[in-house]
Amino acid sequence: MNPILFDFPHEFETERLLIRMPKPGDGKAVYDAIRASVNELKPWLPFAQNEQSEEDTELNIREANIKFLKREDLRLLVFHKETGQLVCSSGLHRINWDVPKFEIGYWADTRFSGQGFTTEAVKGISEFAFYELKAQRVEIRCDSNNLKSRAIPERLSFMLEGILKNEDRSVDGKELRDTCVYSKVSL
Repeated sequence: MNPILFDFPHEFETERLLIRMPKPGDGKAVYDAIRASVNELKPWLPFAQNEQSEEDTELNIREANIKFLKREDLRLLVFHKETGQLVCSSGLHRINWDVPKFEIGYWADTRFSGQGFTTEAVKGISEFAFYELKAQRVEIRCDSNNLKSRAIPERLSFMLEGILKNEDRSVDGKELRDTCVYSKVSL
């Protein structure tokens, strides 16, 4: 079946969060979060290497919306239910609908770090993947040196399947890096 025909909710909630697909107009909130967090994001994420304009970010959000609707990539924005503020960006990436399997990626707005929002979001997104999308496998991959990122799958009882040695380059291209592969599988 063509994935475009898969019907599933485009938003859902956890205890404190509203998690939904990106929509036109979300670019400003994402732009502001990136600007506030760029120093923490720069060591780990390619998109943080170059300054983006608010217009560039809005364009990226609109492209993410289209990819979501086409079921090619399911970026999800995470908002605090009470305040409506964007607290992190996440999503289900590297999708293989034949299995189905997904990889969760995430980054947090530094202004909301340390409050458990990203962990809560990743837990909600993994449950969404298993219950709504019938996932058989959900992965989280991260740089072995990124201890904050590694803490999330470890808190959520994802299994560390292995560490891929010299699997990637640092975002500045200067060093080889190891990648941790965490997973949960359907029982």
